[in-house]
Amino acid sequence: MNAGPGPAAEPDLRPDPGRIDPSDGPGAGQHNSLRESRQRVDNGVALMGNVGGDFTYLNISAWSDEATERILKPRLREGPYPAEEVRDRLYGFVEPPSYARCRRALNSRIVVLRARAGTGAGTAAFALLAERHGEGGVTGLDTMGDLSAWRPKAGRGYLLQGLPAASAGSLDDVRLAGLAEALHAAGAHLVVTLAQDARLPTDTSRWQEAHVAPGPHEVAERRLRLLAAEGRLDSSQLDTALGHLASPEFSGYLSTHPLPGDAVDLSDGLRQSTETPTLTGSVLEDLLTGTEAAARSALAQARHSADKVSLMAAVALLPGQDRTVIEQFAAALRPLLGERAAKKGQTEPPEGRPLDILGPSFEDRLEAIGARPLAPCSSPADRYRYPVQPIVFSGRHRSATLLRHLWLDFEDMPEALWGALEQLRYQPGLDLAAGEAIGRVLAHATGPGALIQLHRFASSGDRWRRRLVAVALGELVQHPLVSGAVKEQMRRWSRSSVVLRCTVAETCAGSYGLARPAAALKLLDNVLDGSAPELDPKLSAAVSFALGALLTEEGNHTEVLETVTRWLEAGRGTPRHTLAVHVIHSLSLSTFPQPGAPGSVRTSLSRTLERYPAQGLALVVLSLDDPATHEAMAQGLVRVEADPDLFRRTAYDRVLSELSRTARHRRGVIRFLLGRHRDHTNSSSRRTTS
Repeated sequence: MNAGPGPAAEPDLRPDPGRIDPSDGPGAGQHNSLRESRQRVDNGVALMGNVGGDFTYLNISAWSDEATERILKPRLREGPYPAEEVRDRLYGFVEPPSYARCRRALNSRIVVLRARAGTGAGTAAFALLAERHGEGGVTGLDTMGDLSAWRPKAGRGYLLQGLPAASAGSLDDVRLAGLAEALHAAGAHLVVTLAQDARLPTDTSRWQEAHVAPGPHEVAERRLRLLAAEGRLDSSQLDTALGHLASPEFSGYLSTHPLPGDAVDLSDGLRQSTETPTLTGSVLEDLLTGTEAAARSALAQARHSADKVSLMAAVALLPGQDRTVIEQFAAALRPLLGERAAKKGQTEPPEGRPLDILGPSFEDRLEAIGARPLAPCSSPADRYRYPVQPIVFSGRHRSATLLRHLWLDFEDMPEALWGALEQLRYQPGLDLAAGEAIGRVLAHATGPGALIQLHRFASSGDRWRRRLVAVALGELVQHPLVSGAVKEQMRRWSRSSVVLRCTVAETCAGSYGLARPAAALKLLDNVLDGSAPELDPKLSAAVSFALGALLTEEGNHTEVLETVTRWLEAGRGTPRHTLAVHVIHSLSLSTFPQPGAPGSVRTSLSRTLERYPAQGLALVVLSLDDPATHEAMAQGLVRVEADPDLFRRTAYDRVLSELSRTARHRRGVIRFLLGRHRDHTNSSSRRTTS
């Protein structure tokens, strides 16, 4: 899939990163001043200082790029699933009629599970593997990989969701039997889900099982009883909800909407109706307004009103955003819809009534399209705490279905929607809401141009627009049918202009990177392989953000540390080396990510040495031997040694022993050890004198 035309030329923003110049005297690393440090900043503000022994480097040049930095979790992963995610997926699980048969079939190590979309086959697969290997023993596989050549690396439960048709045709009985032997030898199991109409070779029938969805009534009742067991419903509320569930109206709804997801939505609606004075009839009404038929009907009724269509599009594309954002988007879209209609020779029908100067109120306009304002609340976005009033549609899934039809079924509507987005200024959460919505829509798009339309925002100089694309790609890649195209697009952009490489790094800082951390680190390595000898500050911030996002999950720390170590070994002055220096300075002198930078998990030198001794020691040795990081690492080690608790937890005596063993061929390590010895000798002399 080809990307669109290249981005417009950007201003040259390449400040030379500030670096500490270590003095040559042994032991100076522990008490050296910063008199010889130099820095150049072409724009923005940089502050550097040594206060109370703490080195601070603060570059404000990138702060003008605002974006929502909340890190989204993926639904599909290529790697281990955290136990809590598997536990959440299995909440309220009801064994489907085919479950016992699949459990027996898994004794042969492989089950190929055929199912219709939305029938809960993925949840059943998680349950099958969690039974054998525990909630923390499930690993996702790449849907685009060659399953016939894959072999297990550990005794875990492996899950491949959405086997592509091209791969399915190559899996004959001989290949599956060989794979089963490898799984048996490793103590592992494999469950593969694929579409019901996908074709496999005829000799593979013994590996296949047909998934049958659980009854929707059982799913809804199970969830309601779990809510009661957790204390979220009392006994009278449970009885009321179960009574409604057994009523003809709700039973009729489940008979025409039998998927597990429909039952989950219904149980959630019944729970909400017991907590608020909502009429039970409105529960079904809200569910029905989110159907495909309801979306088509709403658009047909609004097709002659630019005001209604623009407001519908605003609420659908930006669900939950503040009313001011909704109004701004609708106002920007209205004239674009008029231009679109004029091109097609359409005009507004004459109104045979006096001109209404005021027009309807915003609340009346919302009511006309089936939307409503929620109660005012405080903005959840980082660094912003002001009241907002979210706007949503009254019905469940109405935003998604309306936007999908509006985007895919009407000519030139995507262009108008992108144009209206371009006219908006950044608002907290805008990029997140729009990115998720657009990603869900494009998952249903076809043709080679589906991803090309993202290029206009991916190549933008505004970070929030690049972040929007990153969120959209993170949503898209979780759909097996389009994941291959997304990965190829990411590969191409990772070797393109600086701004597109920033978009790739931003994409790795979210569900895309958390779902496939090894692939994300390779992409980050690619984006640092540009032609520019110096590291662009925007790219540095984006890669740092991505590394911080990966560090939010414990299982990624080892790979991140090993990657930073490799980057430090790159040639001095290269983007990889510069980025590694930044990470090590932060890690040694405070934390990475730095205090105030985005990231819910911050790691330090002491924590690294404590939890990842092998990777931590390798990083320490290389950092001490590199003039650009020697001072920072030496200060960090001195702090660890001076704190009795950190000394014990990091097994610092073992660290010193390893440093002594490697010192022979490492001048930087020798320098640190000599300086430490000198400082200890001077300290002993002062105590003796006193």
